[in-house]
Amino acid sequence: MNTGNIAFILICSGMVSLMTPALAFFYGGLERRKNILNTMMMVICTMGLASVLWIMIGYSLSFGGEGLFIGNFDHLFFQNVSLTEGETIPEALFAAFQMMFALISTAIITGSVAGRMRFSAIFLFLTFWLVLVYFPMAHMVWGGGFLEEIGSIDFAGGNVVHISSGISGVVLALMVGKRREFHQTEYRPHNIPFIVLGAGLLWFGWFGFNAGSALAADGLAIHALLTTNTAAASGMLSWMLVEKLVIGKPTIVGACTGAIVGLVCITPGAGFVSLWSSLVIGAIGSPICYYFIAKVKHRLGLDDALDAFGCHGVGGIVGGILTGIFADPAVGGKTGLLYGEIGLFMAQLESIVFTIIFVAVVSFAIIFVISRLMPIRVTDKEEALGMDQAEHDETAYPTFMGLDS
Repeated sequence: MNTGNIAFILICSGMVSLMTPALAFFYGGLERRKNILNTMMMVICTMGLASVLWIMIGYSLSFGGEGLFIGNFDHLFFQNVSLTEGETIPEALFAAFQMMFALISTAIITGSVAGRMRFSAIFLFLTFWLVLVYFPMAHMVWGGGFLEEIGSIDFAGGNVVHISSGISGVVLALMVGKRREFHQTEYRPHNIPFIVLGAGLLWFGWFGFNAGSALAADGLAIHALLTTNTAAASGMLSWMLVEKLVIGKPTIVGACTGAIVGLVCITPGAGFVSLWSSLVIGAIGSPICYYFIAKVKHRLGLDDALDAFGCHGVGGIVGGILTGIFADPAVGGKTGLLYGEIGLFMAQLESIVFTIIFVAVVSFAIIFVISRLMPIRVTDKEEALGMDQAEHDETAYPTFMGLDS
């Protein structure tokens, strides 16, 4: 085995694992101060939940066997997973790297229902979501399954991570219902420095997320790192420009959000598109997500509290489509619409439509069953008190009258 590749993916695995606590800071800063601990807890708990399930059955269901929609049970509890043999790195290291994707994917969902969903209900939902949605999606896209068979591509998780978590977030938001003061009060981030910290750490971790998906310390990894940074930078500047044109001044929350959107949009194509294309992808993705978050979701009456769908769902869809357009055969060997072939573009559309339908139906079934077994939403009194006290009997800050309304 190549020790350089091993060292590289070990580092990338650690970088991707950092993205989950980074998201906790990002989401926590966006939420109201009385809900920050609950918001962060919903994110952080996935590090325990997804890790255990991945070792027990997740890797086996995702990458075992050759089924179209799901793997097998050959690698339960990492049985027969080699520490020394693999194509470019040991299989056990590949499995560990992929485990970190399961963590962050599960955590993204929680932003849609921040501030009103019972912790026990979201925890149970995430447990079944991993088994019934994430593991099958990982197998279908990366494990030789259905979506790989039809010719679609997803370098680092546009379908598996972002569209899946975004669509599931929408389903949860609709099933749980709107916050008690939705459309009656303006929700403002309570800790903007936390947002900046979270966004910065996410940007850093995304280098491991995308560059590491090359699975080797080679030119493709370097290219993926460059496209990742370029799209993030372009997304940030594009969002700032839109804010300047629409509201008269750019905001730091907007700049951070734009960077995250750029990162989401480039994820499916980081190792397939040219560097100049990544600049365009980030620049296009930000205005589309901005318009959805600022206009469309309010017209639809969708209470996607922290814009999990607005950033990750919409961004993942845009990124997947643009990958089908800009895929450069000189980069990753796949030919997009811009270079004269329509096959990949159509496969991208098919995979996105399939992902949306599959994830929406299964997510709805999971939360519907859970809602028949237990209350999935806190009471109005508990929501007014704050999720931190109501769900965890903890407070992040001293409580001062008038600051928690």
